Amino acid sequence: MLLPPAAAPPLTPLAVNVLDAHSLLATFGTLGIAVVLFAETGLLVGFFLPGDSLLFTAGLLCAGSASAPGHLSLPWVLLAAATGALAGAQTGYLLGRRAGPAFLARTRSRKIAEGTARAGEILHRYGYAKAIVLARFLPLVRTVLNPLAGVLGVPARAFTLWQVLGGLLWSVGVTLAGYALGASVPNVDRYLLPVIAAVVALSLVPVALEVRRARRSRRAGEEVRP
Repeated sequence: MLLPPAAAPPLTPLAVNVLDAHSLLATFGTLGIAVVLFAETGLLVGFFLPGDSLLFTAGLLCAGSASAPGHLSLPWVLLAAATGALAGAQTGYLLGRRAGPAFLARTRSRKIAEGTARAGEILHRYGYAKAIVLARFLPLVRTVLNPLAGVLGVPARAFTLWQVLGGLLWSVGVTLAGYALGASVPNVDRYLLPVIAAVVALSLVPVALEVRRARRSRRAGEEVRP
């Protein structure tokens, strides 16, 4: 008599919060760093991903004991961060260059539209070199500026040079900042949530300053008009 096959155990749903850096690292580890940074810097759909806090948290986890839960290897984290950041930016640029203005026009997201306006303003105000480097440190702008640079026809050689420089300064710099804090403050992982909140708040400062400057410029322009 043949017995029916045993029922397969139910699959456990993958519980991961894509907005939480610690959850992403706990679920995907070092590989998740490369994937998240690639999506955030190369694909418009990744504008909401926590790039800054992910890098800083990864640095903190590298500084902990090798036997501690969630410990990461600093060399591999740096490699994953640089790879994701550089490959993502170059991909975004190529997509923008090949697809043209329609690439950005397809989205109906208000945030992406605002980010496009800010990125265009930064390119016009600072020029290619400074804008591409500074954009790395501005959430949302670093997502939109890469395809926008392709749409606007920024020379490929100039874009590649400055995106590599900016990408390394951002990805390696923020990771090492987290590592330095973790190495200098004992048991800093106990205060991980407040630290991440502080990093997120600091990452929004440049955006707030840019919005404030834009409002002042708009008001000044309105006052000049007869």
